[in-house]
Amino acid sequence: MALRTAFTELLGLRHPVALAPMGGSAGGALAAAVSNAGGLGLLGGGNGNRNWLARELPVVTSATRGPWGVGFQSWAVDAATVELALAARPAAVMLSFGDPRPLAGPVRASGTALIIQVTSLDEARQALDLGADVIVAQGTEAGGHGARHGWSTLAFTPVVADLAAPVPVLAAGGIADGRGVAAALALGAAGALVGTRLLATAEALEDAAAKKAIVEGSGEDTERSSVLDIARGSRWPREYTGRTLAHPFLDEWRDREDALAASPQARSDYQRGVASGELPPQPVWASQAIDLITDLPPAAEVVASLAAQAEETLARALGR
Repeated sequence: MALRTAFTELLGLRHPVALAPMGGSAGGALAAAVSNAGGLGLLGGGNGNRNWLARELPVVTSATRGPWGVGFQSWAVDAATVELALAARPAAVMLSFGDPRPLAGPVRASGTALIIQVTSLDEARQALDLGADVIVAQGTEAGGHGARHGWSTLAFTPVVADLAAPVPVLAAGGIADGRGVAAALALGAAGALVGTRLLATAEALEDAAAKKAIVEGSGEDTERSSVLDIARGSRWPREYTGRTLAHPFLDEWRDREDALAASPQARSDYQRGVASGELPPQPVWASQAIDLITDLPPAAEVVASLAAQAEETLARALGR
């Protein structure tokens, strides 16, 4: 049974799977590997670091002839950065977190597919008003950043799918195997956006220790917080928290984010701890589904496994 959906038809994909554009970690090699395997590889343009884009855009353009795209944090980039990426002729640009209106125009004008990730119904309505070609419904199970007070993927996906129809919707958050992809399709989505499972692959630009922590960790060890953003001096808006594995600084400052933000000494202590090796160099972004992640295979194997298991799951559910 081929999993053909409105999403695969729109972008000419073999599988209804997209790589979450994890900032700095979803580099050109990972995006190309996912695209070559039949999914949509999305380069993690994040906050629009131009040196990073100058390095990684040629990697993905030279390594795949399949459809690929770039993702950006809407709150952190300007239209000129998006236009820089558009010059490389991606099949899609994905905008997440913050107001996408200043950035959607250049994407639409170029004829590139516009993907907008949403965490609330108001955001979903705005995305439709902007003419999004694909909407990503992100639940709070997702690793990395997401809504501080959001929906679960299970509840959010069908509501957004009904609201957006016939615009295809991808489910995101806590999807780490083919059963999750099958569940997304059963909920009315046209595919799944997969992050942490593809972060734990050979091609991801992620520290080896962080990958090992994901493989060995448990979803019960993850939590959402702004503590590590504040400690790192990150400019992330406070309405978006990051889901990470356990961290000593989280234990010290949990539920005291305002006090941390007001304490230059605490932030200095964090930097000193990182420099001395007492604290991990970066947070380990991880979804609640990491119990399902037990290895570090090539990304192509992950995409193939997601598709095959999704097909098997749906066939079994239909009694075939």
